Amino acid sequence: MCVGRCSRIVGPCLLVLGTLSVIANILLLFPGGAWKYLADGHITKQAKVMPGIWGGGIIVLLVATHITAVGWRCAGCSDCGTRRNAFLSAVLSKLALLGSTACFILSGVGLTNGPLCLYNASEHGRGPTWGYPFLDTGGEVVLASADYFLYKPDTWDACLEPVGIVAWNVTLFSLLLLVSATEMVLASIQILNGCVGCLCGFCEGKQGRPTLLD
Repeated sequence: MCVGRCSRIVGPCLLVLGTLSVIANILLLFPGGAWKYLADGHITKQAKVMPGIWGGGIIVLLVATHITAVGWRCAGCSDCGTRRNAFLSAVLSKLALLGSTACFILSGVGLTNGPLCLYNASEHGRGPTWGYPFLDTGGEVVLASADYFLYKPDTWDACLEPVGIVAWNVTLFSLLLLVSATEMVLASIQILNGCVGCLCGFCEGKQGRPTLLD
C-alpha cells in the first residue's frame, strides 16, 4: 500500500477514535447524566484524570489531523507530501502512541478498581459511605466478592449511589480500552508508514510526475 493511501486510511480512523475517546471520558464525569456528582467530587479517580480527553483524545486528534492532511496532499489536492512530512508524521504518531497507551493503562486501572460510589459499610462499623467497595485496600477487600465483581453483575448493587454506576463505569472504561488499543495499533502502523515515506518517498504521482520532492 502506498504511503499516502495508508495515511488517508489511518488519519480519518484516528479522528473517529479520538472523538469517541473524548465522548466516553466526558460521560464518565457525569454518571447517569447527572452533574451533581462531579460538583461534589464523587467521581472515580481515573475518570477525573481524564485520560480519554488528553491521552486518547486531544493528542490523537491533533496527530490524526496532520496524518490526514499529509495523506490528502498526496492524493493530488495540492503538492504531494515530502520526506519531511513523512518524518514529522512518524514523530507525531509516537506522541499519539504514548497518549493512547496512557489512556489504555489508566482505563484498565479504572475498570479493575471499580467505581467510587456510596455503599453500605455497616459490616465495618460504619453506615453508608463514599468509597471503592471493590478495591483491594491494605490487602483486604471491602466486599468478599470484590476479586470477581466484573464477572458477577449481581454484586453491582452494592453501590447505592449513583444508580447503575458500576455498569456505567464498566461500559465506558471498556470502550476506552477498546478505543485506545485500536489507536495504539493504528499509531504503530503510521510510525512504520512514516518511516517508509521518509526513506523511500511517496509512491503516488500527480499527472504522471514524480512525487518525491526532496
